[in-house]
Amino acid sequence: MAVPKLEDRLRRCTRSAVHLEMRDEYMRSDARFVAWQNGVRRDPADSDPLRRPWLRLVADLVAQGVDVRRARIVSEPVSDYIRFEHHLTGPNVEAGEQVRWLPRRRASGLALPGNDFWLFDDSSVVFHHFAGDGELAPDDEEFTDDPVVVKLCADAFETVWDLAVPHETYKLT
Repeated sequence: MAVPKLEDRLRRCTRSAVHLEMRDEYMRSDARFVAWQNGVRRDPADSDPLRRPWLRLVADLVAQGVDVRRARIVSEPVSDYIRFEHHLTGPNVEAGEQVRWLPRRRASGLALPGNDFWLFDDSSVVFHHFAGDGELAPDDEEFTDDPVVVKLCADAFETVWDLAVPHETYKLT
């Protein structure tokens, strides 16, 4: 049986899809990141739903009443990759995704899962596994609907969300 892709899992959501990111570096080999490092800051593809399918997906989900939220825990001063993500986040927000940023120094007292995750409708979780260099690991996704793990992730996300700064007011340091 084929394992559902992230997009399929998201499209099945009826209420909420939340994502917690806790790394300072991701897939530095990403062509958009490489272009950004080389000075490309106004690529029309960054805000074009036809060329950046994530934006269309978010807009579709939000139009169906799904609450799409992302929280990022970041070290400060932020890494170049986080600067890149911040640069790309404006179009995500315009598409309907809510995004907040939590400086890592404010997360010290929080109980957090060991990996980034997506939580779907408060009923299942997909953890993402990355190698030390930020690239996706060969076994990059781990699915669970264990109620204890789901609750851990839901509680962690909401705690981070409550402490985090909305994208519109978060200033990079």
